[in-house]
Amino acid sequence: MALPTAHEALIYLMVVTSASDRDMTDVELARIGNVVRSWPIFEGFDDEKLIGIAQDCQKRLHQNGGMAGVLTLARKAIPEHLHDTAYAMAFEVATVDLEMRMEEVRVLQLLRQHLNVDDATIAAIERTTKARHRTLT
Repeated sequence: MALPTAHEALIYLMVVTSASDRDMTDVELARIGNVVRSWPIFEGFDDEKLIGIAQDCQKRLHQNGGMAGVLTLARKAIPEHLHDTAYAMAFEVATVDLEMRMEEVRVLQLLRQHLNVDDATIAAIERTTKARHRTLT
């Protein structure tokens, strides 16, 4: 199995997070697209490839290794100094609909383990993301 590019692996982690509860909502899909189009890490990336990469991720999830295989590939493809960014992207997708299901919580736990992001960084990412999604009502 070929190693994905770093961009592909980052997208895989967002797709895995969104699909974890078997319901990729329009809000989550829109957020993945927004992240790809607006975060500096995707500068120069052709966002026309997004759907194909998401479909490739789905195929990989159904192959030998499943979720663990995708997470291992992603960890290998994403440079270590970007592991916190990868977690931030996944958490962004998990929280965008203001409802986090147990399946999403479990995937985020797996991501923390695979990406070896320290507890203080995790707490900071989660707090700032939650604060950014708050509304007045």
